[in-house]
Amino acid sequence: MTGRISLLAFVASSGAVHVLPAMPATGLWAVVLIGAVLVSVFAWLFLPAPLQMCILFPLWAGLLGFATTVARVEHRLNDALAPDNENKVTRVELRIAGLPRLSPDGRQFEADVISSMPEGVPSRILVSWQAPSWAGPYGRADRAPAEFPDLVPGQVWRMALTLKTPVGRRNPHAFDYESYLFAQGIRATGSVRGQPRHLDTQAWASLEIIANRARHHVRAAMQPYLEGKRYGAVLLALSIGDQASVEPGDWQVFNRTGITHLVSISGSHITMIAAMGGMLVFWIWRRMRWRGRYLAERMPAQVAAALGALLIAWLYCLLAGWGVPARRTFFMLAVLAMAYVLRMPLSASRLLIVVAFVVVLLDPWSLLASGFWLSFGAVAVLLASSGWFGQPVGGGQPTRLESAKRFLMQAAHLQLAITVALMPVLALIFHEVSLASPLANAYAIPLISLVVTPLSLLLAATALIPVLSPVAQVLAWAGHATLDAMMAPTVWLAGWQAASFTVAAAPLALTVLALVGIALAAMPYGLPGRRLAWLLIVPALAWRSPKPPEGGWTLHALDVGQGGAIVIQTARHALLFDAGLRSSPVSDAGDRIVRPFLRAHGIGRLDALIVSHADIDHAGGVRSVLEGVPVEQSFSSFDLQAYLRRESRLLGRPDDMPPLPLAVSPCRYGLAWQIDGVSFEFLWPLASWEDAPAEISSKERNDQSCVLRIRGWYHSALLPADIGAGPEAELVARELGPIDVVLAAHHGSRTSSSASFVEHVGAAHAIAQMGPWNRYGHPHPAVEARWEQNGARFWRSDRHGAVKVVSRADGLEVHGLRQMARRYWQAY
Repeated sequence: MTGRISLLAFVASSGAVHVLPAMPATGLWAVVLIGAVLVSVFAWLFLPAPLQMCILFPLWAGLLGFATTVARVEHRLNDALAPDNENKVTRVELRIAGLPRLSPDGRQFEADVISSMPEGVPSRILVSWQAPSWAGPYGRADRAPAEFPDLVPGQVWRMALTLKTPVGRRNPHAFDYESYLFAQGIRATGSVRGQPRHLDTQAWASLEIIANRARHHVRAAMQPYLEGKRYGAVLLALSIGDQASVEPGDWQVFNRTGITHLVSISGSHITMIAAMGGMLVFWIWRRMRWRGRYLAERMPAQVAAALGALLIAWLYCLLAGWGVPARRTFFMLAVLAMAYVLRMPLSASRLLIVVAFVVVLLDPWSLLASGFWLSFGAVAVLLASSGWFGQPVGGGQPTRLESAKRFLMQAAHLQLAITVALMPVLALIFHEVSLASPLANAYAIPLISLVVTPLSLLLAATALIPVLSPVAQVLAWAGHATLDAMMAPTVWLAGWQAASFTVAAAPLALTVLALVGIALAAMPYGLPGRRLAWLLIVPALAWRSPKPPEGGWTLHALDVGQGGAIVIQTARHALLFDAGLRSSPVSDAGDRIVRPFLRAHGIGRLDALIVSHADIDHAGGVRSVLEGVPVEQSFSSFDLQAYLRRESRLLGRPDDMPPLPLAVSPCRYGLAWQIDGVSFEFLWPLASWEDAPAEISSKERNDQSCVLRIRGWYHSALLPADIGAGPEAELVARELGPIDVVLAAHHGSRTSSSASFVEHVGAAHAIAQMGPWNRYGHPHPAVEARWEQNGARFWRSDRHGAVKVVSRADGLEVHGLRQMARRYWQAY
């Protein structure tokens, strides 16, 4: 037990490093070390030997885990982009290390830096190579994909790159892109400028490159057989772990039905393939001879099968990209194989703890991956289930039908237990829990694990051999036909209104309570009240975020990059002002940022959606918001339905219109309403879009933006969107009056926030939403200085992340997420 506690202490202390805002100073290390020595001396002198071990081993194991993780973090932090190279063109000689991601307009890959001019470039960077004739945010519905050279891992290129330190969007309870890149060892991103030059190929530079070259060749061989197949990208994902081509709509189906783990290469797939390979090795080993003796006489067939299964699992894990679930599965199989070969007894708890220790020792950042917690959680439930089922006593030998029925009942019981056990973790990570998961997994697990995955791997093998092309075609057809048949009921389940439900982000205490309940419920039979422990997860799933009181309001200026999106909450209502930028045909801020934020805060519908104007950085996410959240009323300075119809045509889906709000109205001066003691009033434009000309310039469109004033019992806010100095002057002339919080118009552009306007409103806080290093130079330094000189605290989404404003009777509270929840990997 002491050994297991010590390994857990190592893992826990390594995880503690990842919640620190910065690495500990040298002086703190000295204090900790002296304290540990004093505790050790006290234990050695005054405690009995067994108790000494119970205290000292975990103590020093925890210190070792903390120290080794801090040392590795410090090393990675020091491998940073030099400040002089920030957002500048650098000549870099690099070697492609990862499997390139393919898109119609570009390529993206991880690369090892060999040399650079000037120096000061990190050893691992992420390179994006866009086509010269970019098709724009609506894609190439009517254009052929851009042409690129064949990029293969191991190739050495000389490129001119604009390098930047990774800065991701920082929003509450959202995906942390900076954390993800830091965990991968990527310390800079680069955009290709000019025409790169291929210099050499180093095919054997590292095991990573060898594995990714194999993945590249398998993908290239499989693509002709999967072309035109609806779910061909899923077969590719099951073979080599390349999920880039899976359509976003399919991911929504997988998430709502709880089968995402099956589409990714998970532990169940690797275990199944390893088991099949082990059985084949076992069968062959018992029948083969060498120098007149059976191989089984030299080494037991069971041992050979275990080692063969482990080798097959390792190869499959490499082909899958060596992700966290793959590593967990391989090390678990390795520990089991070692224990079997050495005849060592191994309990479930020892197995899990040893594997977790090995995974964290090799990669301390694996603790940041959701796959670590989901995969270990699922395996823990499966291992605990060994104490749930017994054998019936008496009644004679069961028939095959009775045995099959018993097996199916146990499998259904286990799947339901895993689904319920992972609910708090899924709620914490994704804020959505699938109710259709047990049913969908009941047929999807055997079909994908036993049929689709083996067929996709056989396809990968035969596709590499030209003479087996007819066999590969049959395998591709069979695998896709099975997958297509499985997806028919799955799509229907995903469309079921009750297929999943959203869960607000619960406090840490309730999440811990839920995990304690799961641990108690997973205990073997005999523990009093074991089944009642499942009820401990209810508080976390039923949690609802606190709402403002009557007359108070909360404003969230989301970090959507170069765009705008603001959520306003009152006591019983929620409003959205703009929906962010559309960046590609399959990606926009409404889907990536706004909808997850609403889910995390338990907002299931919007009472009002205000789209200030028709620029893509403010209206680009509207479609995704309408598809994911019911909207009661919309206001806009343009014809919203016409905008959505045009967008559908540009996306190549002319008949695909999102659900419209129950009421669609123009915003115009004088329109006002009051809810929960908070008044909302449009101060601009003076006329609605119905009276405007059909074609207007970009500046005129900005100047016709909806301007919304919010006034509660205690404080006021102004959202002027992208208006310029002209409309600002008219607002001042109309005696706008003092405002507490102002959104800096047009992202802090120098054409807005005029001196007279800034002085007139006298705001205590000004917020500018913009992307880091944006090409417009927002916010302009003179504008930022003007607000600060007039007494306002100037908040920037690129430096502060999402900004939260809380208006209450006891005062106005404003803070940025990057400062409230700072982590050591943040650039700002």
